[in-house]
Amino acid sequence: MPHIHIDQCHGLSLQDAQGFARDWAQTAQRDWAMTTHVTDAPESDDADVVWQFNRSGADGTLRVTSERYVLDIRLGFLLGTFKDRIEAQLLKNLREQVRR
Repeated sequence: MPHIHIDQCHGLSLQDAQGFARDWAQTAQRDWAMTTHVTDAPESDDADVVWQFNRSGADGTLRVTSERYVLDIRLGFLLGTFKDRIEAQLLKNLREQVRR
């Protein structure tokens, strides 16, 4: 199963980083028919917010810490054929957000 892992420093305040993740989750729900929800991070983890998401052909997590975004996505067979394009677009979106 194809896997995408992105670990990106954001340089934002925690509140702004969490706001971006919230906006991202709303976009995922609206545009990509994803189901999303927030879970608490394990106490031993430095993540402040963990968004879980899934839909047919893809599932994963977006962790937001005080310093970084960590995105892990598992793609099904059909979406896996577009892995490189999906990963490039996700990186572009995260980098644009970091520059704001």
